[in-house]
Amino acid sequence: MRIRSLGVIDDAVVELSPGFTAVTGETGAGKTMVVTSLGLLLGGRADPALVRIGAKAAVVEGRIVLRPGAPAALRAEEAGAELDDGALLISRTVSAEGRSRAHVGGRSVPVGLLAELADDLVAVHGQTDQQGLLRPARQRQALDRYAGGSVAVPLEKYTGAYRRLRAVAVELDTLVTRARERAQEADLLRFGLDEIAAVEPLPGEDAELSAEAERLGHAESLASAAQAAHAALAGNPEDPEGIDANTLVAGAHRALESVRSHDPALGALAERIGELGILLADVAGELAGYADDLDADPLRLAAVEERRAALTQLTRKYGDSIDSVLEWAEQGSARLLELDGDDEHIAELTAERDGLRVELSQLAQALTDARMDSAARFASAVTAELASLAMPHARVTFDIRQIEDPEGVEVGGRTVAYGPSGADEVELLLAPHPGAQPRPIAKGASGGELSRVMLAVEVVFAGSDPVPTYLFDEVDAGVGGKAAVEVGRRLAKLAKSAQVVVVTHLPQVAAFADRQLLVEKTVDGSVTRSGVTVLEGEDRIRELSRMLAGQEDSETARAHAEELLATARADA
Repeated sequence: MRIRSLGVIDDAVVELSPGFTAVTGETGAGKTMVVTSLGLLLGGRADPALVRIGAKAAVVEGRIVLRPGAPAALRAEEAGAELDDGALLISRTVSAEGRSRAHVGGRSVPVGLLAELADDLVAVHGQTDQQGLLRPARQRQALDRYAGGSVAVPLEKYTGAYRRLRAVAVELDTLVTRARERAQEADLLRFGLDEIAAVEPLPGEDAELSAEAERLGHAESLASAAQAAHAALAGNPEDPEGIDANTLVAGAHRALESVRSHDPALGALAERIGELGILLADVAGELAGYADDLDADPLRLAAVEERRAALTQLTRKYGDSIDSVLEWAEQGSARLLELDGDDEHIAELTAERDGLRVELSQLAQALTDARMDSAARFASAVTAELASLAMPHARVTFDIRQIEDPEGVEVGGRTVAYGPSGADEVELLLAPHPGAQPRPIAKGASGGELSRVMLAVEVVFAGSDPVPTYLFDEVDAGVGGKAAVEVGRRLAKLAKSAQVVVVTHLPQVAAFADRQLLVEKTVDGSVTRSGVTVLEGEDRIRELSRMLAGQEDSETARAHAEELLATARADA
């Protein structure tokens, strides 16, 4: 990795061994920045506070060698990245303003892709992970991870059934608790539909009746106007001497007919006047018929007004017009069918809920059985690892139990509480020596014991769920003496099958590393390119002496450092 302008690091290159690399240095020298840098390359949160004061941005670049066909390589190529002779080049830039950019294989990519690649590349563990292991939920997750498919398959089925049961329960609760509101809504709908059905309105009936009422209310004036117009067009029988339009038009037509042969233009006008006479006759006839057919019956007018009043009652409540009222009735009928069907739906949901509870009981039992089987194997493997970490008499077990709950599901003949991950409460227990009662590791393990339990768990995982690289950030805190030597020896053994990077203060651990890196500040408080040094020969002995006694030139410390290195090389 090359790190620039990150925290105390100005510009530094970190070369990690394919095997076991130990990163050492004085407190505050910037060792943690190495871990932070790797975290950024793997999609970690970009904190602008990490940018070195005075710099515009922090930049971390890394070259990761991948196995052919590795999932991370395939995923990177899917995103358009190109491999460089089997290696993947990754860079991450964090600006002082908080903006973050990522590049993989020469291609700009979302930061989320880095996190996806990280799952297949590196397992990062620090003291916060140890604290996480104290939580029973994390312990259950660790057991499920170790169990693999024997738990994952029934857990996936269980999760699906659990989610469906929650959805059914919510819907059922809503239907039952809102029963009164639904009954009230149904009663209002029935009343409205009955009221509309009693009137039996027809589409557009209100507009037709309005026009008829207008006509009947003015029947006399309409008839008088029609008769006067008819007389003007066709004459009045009571006034045979009167002049009407038909007579005048007929006279004009006769006057032109007698001379039309002399001029075609005048003949054309004569034809148009003839057409006008025909039109006047038609209109006069219709006026006569209108006057004869006009009904001035007051009884009909009263019936129309009564019907209009009934329709107005509907439009006042259910719509602006009868067409709107009929639309409301159609929608109301559909809603009433839905409400009336709720009882049937409640019965269906109740049956589905009961069936899901039976299914969950069976799946929860399968999960419990799988976890019990895996727990015995997992605990045995971790116990064996602890023996290699200077805890030869320690014993790890799992306490898998259920909590009784009358509203729960049946597991093992008891009704117990259940959640999204099953019905099991999982807790890791440690008995550090013979005769000691197994106690939860949160209560029964010291800091050093917890570090070793954490390391043992990771070593077991390395055999069942391997990743290429493991990064440990001072997980050896609280460990010393012979136990520290055993931790170093076990990390070296793990490094035979994976790349291991450890940030440590312990010389006993650093001595077992294939490569030791020293991080040290310059006089101005920064770490430059020359501030990350690969220690070899005399320089490594001096650093181990400093870590042992705080005195690089102490003969006793030097002798001890040389002895540590000799022990480590003998084990290699």
